[in-house]
Amino acid sequence: MGRKEENIKKAQAIMRNPKQIRNIGTAAHIDHGKTTLSDNLIAGAGMMSEDLAGKQLMLDFDEQEQARGITINAANASMVHVFEGKEYLINLIDTPGHVDFGGDVTRAMRALDGVIILVCAVEGIMPQTETVIRQALKERVRPVLFINKVDRLINELKVTPEQMQQRFVQIITEVNRRIMSQMPEPLNKEWQVSVQDGTVALGSAFHNWAVSAPYMKKSNTSMRDVYEHCKNNDQKTLAKKSPVHEVLLDMAIKHVPNPLEAQKIRIPVIWKGDLESPIGKAMMNCDPNGPTTMMVTKIIMDPHAGEVAVGRLFSGKVVKGMEMYISGMTNTNRVQTVALSVGADRIAVEEMDAGNICAVGGLKDAVAGSTVTTMKDMESFEKITHYSEPVVTVAIEAKHMKDLPKLVEVLRTVAKADPSLSVQINQETGENLLSGMGELHLEITIYRIVNEHKVEIKTSPPIVVYRECVKQKGGPFEGKSPNKHNKFYIEVEPLEQAVYDAIKAGDIKTEGKIKDPKALAKQLQDLGMDRDEARGIVSFKDTNVFMDVTKGIQYLNETLELAKQAFDEAMTVGPLAQEKSMGMKVRLVDAKLHEDGVHRGPAQVIPAVRSGIYGAMCLGERVLMEPIQKIFINVPQDLMGDAVREIQARRGVIEDISQEGEAAVVSAKAPVAEMFGFASAIRGATQGRALWSTENSGFVRVPTEIQTKVVAEIRKRKGLNPEPYDAGYYSG
Repeated sequence: MGRKEENIKKAQAIMRNPKQIRNIGTAAHIDHGKTTLSDNLIAGAGMMSEDLAGKQLMLDFDEQEQARGITINAANASMVHVFEGKEYLINLIDTPGHVDFGGDVTRAMRALDGVIILVCAVEGIMPQTETVIRQALKERVRPVLFINKVDRLINELKVTPEQMQQRFVQIITEVNRRIMSQMPEPLNKEWQVSVQDGTVALGSAFHNWAVSAPYMKKSNTSMRDVYEHCKNNDQKTLAKKSPVHEVLLDMAIKHVPNPLEAQKIRIPVIWKGDLESPIGKAMMNCDPNGPTTMMVTKIIMDPHAGEVAVGRLFSGKVVKGMEMYISGMTNTNRVQTVALSVGADRIAVEEMDAGNICAVGGLKDAVAGSTVTTMKDMESFEKITHYSEPVVTVAIEAKHMKDLPKLVEVLRTVAKADPSLSVQINQETGENLLSGMGELHLEITIYRIVNEHKVEIKTSPPIVVYRECVKQKGGPFEGKSPNKHNKFYIEVEPLEQAVYDAIKAGDIKTEGKIKDPKALAKQLQDLGMDRDEARGIVSFKDTNVFMDVTKGIQYLNETLELAKQAFDEAMTVGPLAQEKSMGMKVRLVDAKLHEDGVHRGPAQVIPAVRSGIYGAMCLGERVLMEPIQKIFINVPQDLMGDAVREIQARRGVIEDISQEGEAAVVSAKAPVAEMFGFASAIRGATQGRALWSTENSGFVRVPTEIQTKVVAEIRKRKGLNPEPYDAGYYSG
């Protein structure tokens, strides 16, 4: 029996003891070494050949990942590690660092209890590092720190031992500052990382060595030895004395809480049901004999096994053949396979207990983010909030009409596996819109549709997703029903920034019915909303709010549902360019309704309220909002001017230029619409010597001088009259 088989046998034995399970992930900025590290951890634990580690990139088993040298999917693997004489099962998830795949990181965090934050010793904390720390803390996932590429710091930047120490202190302080500001008491102090207590390790994932304070004692290594070995190009000795997998897996076992401890901290944050109910108690105690609850964090499309749902089991057990409910679905799904993941392989088991990350086949209704349970009416887990939304769209058509049904099926499958994508399927025109986080995200998805799902398609050039809003208060505007018997008076204005931010962060629940209007009203008043408005909230649509501030109007209760429907429609298709609306407050201030119900049906009320909203938006001066990106460029000093010119040519604004050693670091913001082709342009402008990254940064107003032109272009593209209608058109 080989070492791998032996380890799989051990893993199956430990799976039942949550005290000896650790669920950890790696997270960092792109190219800071996550996948290389994960490989070496798996190889060290005997799950793949050590010679191939770091080169095989076992967790980048997707051919696109190998071709591009980046991680696109969060991949997971389980391994066994011995610490202080005991065997532990470690479930590891390797996450992407590229901003286009941030959704995968957010979803992976839901399955984890601890995360190894990698920071490159040369580049320090980068924008995406900040984002992953924020995501981990929001999900109450305990961070430990690994400062990677220490050899480059010594050999390339030629630092002295003192400067090296200063660099480490600076990185550790930065990480701790973020933990302090983003966590509540007492965790903000308990979760601080430090060299002394062993929650910080330093090393080189590529050269397979790491050191931490406890391991330095154990292996009798000092920082001076580390410095000398790197300087003399003898990192092999270091890797023998202090192998990276030993140091980091020891650190994970000692400092990452086991599922029994972790769930007591995490469940109250990620599940808003009654913690005293049987299901609440079962999850708080990670009870294998309670009702089964699992949160799906990823769907894998397997050519042989079909759809496999990977997720975290919080209570109960998953057994082959059992029936499970999926949140939002009425019928049950039967579990066909249960397995443990090792990279691209899955090891089938009969059942799995709470506290594990498991791969389950047969849950055909599940999507990434679903709550799966044996309890029919269980309250779902909190929705996973993503930090950015899809901002780039392509139109996709099947090359051959006969492939149209297959394409629709494939698009649904793709959207199921990656909820960061948004798919709009138009059966009538055959045109389907696919929106993603950026150019690369869409490129990879299109590659998969063509090569993995074997559908030939035609795609349009990428287009940008805009939003609509108003400049100031507009209205009241009278919206009349087609029969002239019903009138609705509507006002609109921009939503308070604090309320908008809270909706974006997921602090205000905007899905489904408003469960507790009083609590919601109090929360909104605390954020600065007027008392009457906060009490009058009827519904939300994305980041828009609909409120009824009328007094004593007869028959209004019966018509309010239809008014909500009209609000939904108006927020989905705006009056300026038929784009979605954002950050708007829509107030119903008065209404005159016909006493006979027959005369105020959907065909009368919906158009009246919609015209009222559109007219009020015209009076409040409609504005178009465009998505922008933050750009960070690291470039040699002498080429900085070329990089800056490249950004300014794209309506970019330079926010900061600082110096790090020989390089200049440029921070800027630019509209996504101007960023197409930026990758090749910046390479050309800087002879390929610029390192750069972007992150989506919300929406800003399109400059007034170009708004008319942009609106006309969007309307033409959609086959509309280039000139939007004015308020007079909506007064009927």
